[in-house]
Amino acid sequence: MTARMKNPAMVLPDATKGIQNIYKAVYQGGVAPQILELVHLRASQINGCSACVFAGVTSAKKAGETDERLHAVAAWREAPFFTEEERAALALTEAATRLADRSGQAVPDAIWDEAADHFNEEQLSAIILMIGLTNLFNRLNATVQEPAGATWA
Repeated sequence: MTARMKNPAMVLPDATKGIQNIYKAVYQGGVAPQILELVHLRASQINGCSACVFAGVTSAKKAGETDERLHAVAAWREAPFFTEEERAALALTEAATRLADRSGQAVPDAIWDEAADHFNEEQLSAIILMIGLTNLFNRLNATVQEPAGATWA
């Protein structure tokens, strides 16, 4: 697949600067980098963004993730490899990514409460921003048909 155009976030320099500042804040939010990488990977899997899945696996491995855990992210509920804290972050990721799949609360109280039991407000902010940024890039990449392995990702 060939991309239709360069990624819009790269075309507009001020967008790139803003996104970089948000990423910087996310990684200063007190959440283990491995959890942020799992969040990114799971949202990208849900959205079918091959460029972000590829980049997510690469980043997660650099952050110390194992192949065993990365292979199981899509089935995290059934896999024995994840902590309760990671499970809470992954559940929040799924709920916040699949907003249109629910009637009633987009993020049910039970999912929110479980995440809030493991993360403080600053950490929750970092996770929510990572979910939002990942969904942004998933949508940008799907629209311009960014292929896996893109050098900017």
